Amino acid sequence: MRIVASAIVAIATVIAIIGMTIALFFNPVLVGFAQDRAGVAEITGYSPAQVRMVTGAILSDVILGPPQFTVEVDGQAVLTDTERGHMVDVYDVVRRALAVFAVAVAALTVVFAINRGQAWPWRAVAAGSGGLVAIGAVIGIAVVFFFEAAFLLFHRVFFAQGNFTFDPATQRLVQLLPDQFWTESATAVTTTALALAVVVTLVARRQARSRATR
Repeated sequence: MRIVASAIVAIATVIAIIGMTIALFFNPVLVGFAQDRAGVAEITGYSPAQVRMVTGAILSDVILGPPQFTVEVDGQAVLTDTERGHMVDVYDVVRRALAVFAVAVAALTVVFAINRGQAWPWRAVAAGSGGLVAIGAVIGIAVVFFFEAAFLLFHRVFFAQGNFTFDPATQRLVQLLPDQFWTESATAVTTTALALAVVVTLVARRQARSRATR
């Protein structure tokens, strides 16, 4: 039973770290910063204010819903039907991811509440975060050197039934979120997740040692 509980805590730790890291970057301020670096205003022909408005509306539909994605600029729809269909798929994936994250956080909360003062939950957390460091290093290499292949694999896994290929010359979705945006954002998310995992590992090991000596 303890082995199963430890495995659950370790997996929940990985999910919690990844979820918190993505949530940190999934906001208009950092998205806008990455868009500015990628020159999205120049690519789209929109003004910086229009880019912020359109992106904010799309993020709002993804995070809060409803998933309509009908934002307009000068009376013209920004996204085509195909692009809106893909964003509805994104909305569905985000909803499922939020549910998994909520379950992971709830599991950690319950385990630590019931086993307050014991060392084993902290050892399980350290195992999970330490494993994430090792796995994250491999993912980081893939992001840096094989980003296109990793990006394609991600979409094939999570959007197998939907269309996720768009023409950057004519379609706004990939103009608003071009390759440079995704490359730099993925690198930042991976680096931050690794750093957070290292910190969690060190803290959890210290907490486990202090409780083991009581």
